[in-house]
Amino acid sequence: QVQLVESGGDLVQPGGSLRLSCAASARLFSTYHVDWYRQAPGKQREFVARITSGGNTNYIDSVKGRFTISRDSVKNTVYLQMNSLEPEDTAVYYCHAFKVLTNYWGQGTQVTVSS
Repeated sequence: QVQLVESGGDLVQPGGSLRLSCAASARLFSTYHVDWYRQAPGKQREFVARITSGGNTNYIDSVKGRFTISRDSVKNTVYLQMNSLEPEDTAVYYCHAFKVLTNYWGQGTQVTVSS
């Protein structure tokens, strides 16, 4: 069983920055692919970014150039650096770790972008 704990969510003004963290309890966390998803009020959960076990990354178009996903295999942690935040980025952000036949979700962390 892998436990994922997200942190770093906060209230921030438009144009501001936040760094989210997803800390995992598992050994060999580096063998998992990890996604960040988000869910805004009244909307479906949507994919935001992915980092594979090999370090490849991809993003939804709306965050390209603003968000960066990275991982620290020593700390068993995946990060989401979010810059130039917009009100439309307001959501609960979830970490999702997976590999063949197994996947895990964190409990989420709230990001609110508002003046």
